Amino acid sequence: MTQPGPFVHLHNHSDYSLLDGASKVEQLVETAISMQMPALALTDHGNLFGAMQFYFTARKKGLKPILGCEVYVAKESRHKKTGGTDQSNHLVLLAQDETGYANLSKLVSFGYLEGFYYKPRVDKELLSQYSKGVIALSACLKGSVAQLLTMEQRPAALEEAGVLQDIFGKGNFYLELQDHGLEAQKRVNPAIMEISAGTGIPLVCTNDTHYLLQDDHIAHDVLLCIGTGKTVQDSDRLRYTSDQYYFKSSAEMHQLWKDVPEALQNTLRIAERCNLQLNTSDYLLPPFPVPAEESYDSYFEKVVREGFRARRPHLETRAREGALKNSLQAYEERLTFEIEMIKKMKFSSYFLIVWDLIKYARDQGIPVGPGRGSVVGSLVAYSLRITDIDPLQYALFFERFLNPERIAPPDIDMDFCMNRRAEVIDYVARKYGRDSVCQIITFGTMAAKGVIRDVGRSLNIPYAEVDRIAKLIPNDLNATIDKALAQEPRLREEMKKPQIANLIEIAKHLEGLSRHASTHAAGIVIAPKPLTELIPLAKSNKEELTTQYSMKDLESIGLLKMDFLALTTLTVLDDAVKRIREETGTGIDLLGLPLNDTAVYELFAEGRTNGIFQFEIGGMKAELRRLKPERFEDLIALNALTGRGPWK
Repeated sequence: MTQPGPFVHLHNHSDYSLLDGASKVEQLVETAISMQMPALALTDHGNLFGAMQFYFTARKKGLKPILGCEVYVAKESRHKKTGGTDQSNHLVLLAQDETGYANLSKLVSFGYLEGFYYKPRVDKELLSQYSKGVIALSACLKGSVAQLLTMEQRPAALEEAGVLQDIFGKGNFYLELQDHGLEAQKRVNPAIMEISAGTGIPLVCTNDTHYLLQDDHIAHDVLLCIGTGKTVQDSDRLRYTSDQYYFKSSAEMHQLWKDVPEALQNTLRIAERCNLQLNTSDYLLPPFPVPAEESYDSYFEKVVREGFRARRPHLETRAREGALKNSLQAYEERLTFEIEMIKKMKFSSYFLIVWDLIKYARDQGIPVGPGRGSVVGSLVAYSLRITDIDPLQYALFFERFLNPERIAPPDIDMDFCMNRRAEVIDYVARKYGRDSVCQIITFGTMAAKGVIRDVGRSLNIPYAEVDRIAKLIPNDLNATIDKALAQEPRLREEMKKPQIANLIEIAKHLEGLSRHASTHAAGIVIAPKPLTELIPLAKSNKEELTTQYSMKDLESIGLLKMDFLALTTLTVLDDAVKRIREETGTGIDLLGLPLNDTAVYELFAEGRTNGIFQFEIGGMKAELRRLKPERFEDLIALNALTGRGPWK
């Protein structure tokens, strides 16, 4: 038997086509590789949410990634915000190269920033402006050419095809053929082929994949119900009336389109033309203004050493008291080592950026945390007052924060007063440009308990029944349905009921998929130029400007992300200090509080620690009562030994 030729899927939706795609990015990549396909495109609806994850996953596994998007094209102007939901057509766009990727990013950004009306829409004006380096496919039955053909408007469809070819240029626009067993496609496909024959616009066949396996169509149908708030019994709801929207093999596609071999061959030709190579070797740090006679390195070293000189009197006092565990010479040597390592790793400007914004906060009287995470191991950070914890006194390692053998940008989380965090963000935006700073997107996923409830609603199972099943899932951050089935005999017993078994099997298919996009609680990205020149942007439901890439994806392409955390604790402490000063006239220095107050340790030993971070959870309280800490080092040990990781 003759083996079919290769084939490339160019029209695919992952779970980043929120509540319409039932395939994870990793699954799409693995499936394409298992079918020995040379390349794969990702074309989620209206966004590039999964583009970087897809790009790096595919390249790591030896599969050629093609970044794309199925955009919504406004039937009139993107600025028109009337007329109801049916105001756009679909169009698949694929980036050929760096120029095409930049233009695709701008298009999907403007879809959110200028054209959002039910969906993020572009229009032909934008397509004409940002068409270079982009290959366009005419899309599904919701594409403008196909939709006109279904309405028996052949002259208009012919004209529309010509307009799109003019926008993208000859050879850069393809008429898309699809066959999911739909009657409308059987009528439209011959007409599309006639237009191709008459105009020379090339054909390409795709399969508009929304799930991996044919049997997944049931779970995908439930996913559509979740997204639209309907039940499977509702007659007037969005549904795919075919089970053919799965990731078909090359053999299946060749069998389906054996009479149109050029449409099959064009999938390979398009893949060969798409050769995007992202430059991820450079860190895209914003420029920090330094004095004319200084470089980043020299100015960095200057402010660090000035900061250490300001800290030194305190260290000298501690040394005279016999409370300093290391010599001042050891501090000088450690400081020089860190300075040279930071300069060698080219992170001087990063430290200047962080130093400057924390200095601004302190100068404005905005409460700032003493530091958290691995950065407290840095004497440089202590000298710059980025942290207020002496790393040598507590034997903290700099290498845990910054390690030349693990090349990664530093990660400094910053805590600010809950009520005044916005002032720090506003300062950053004013300093580096409002179009170069924005918040970061994050994606909520369908976790075990939640997905059971979602699926139960869509299957119209009584709430009490679904709630009872969901409560059998352990209250664990990393709980999964499979783990729950292994651990909970009552759940296994429920699986003997056909309705519950169906509920749980569908929930397992959908578990872990992206459910919605929102704004990260702390993440901020700061770029060296307007963000639309670098990445795609979106707007949240609250009209907040966000990136389309997650925090991890932003780091992977070298952009500077920072966590500005808003802590209620800092606000409460600041209010308490102010109130004490107002009522007693006594000023309190929180950093100068003694660490040997026996009354405080008595409270800890009694487990009276409500509101104290990490010490307020039940398990920790029990350990405090059992071990009865008497000194600060006891608290450090308890926190390290019974933190979130070990508690699991």
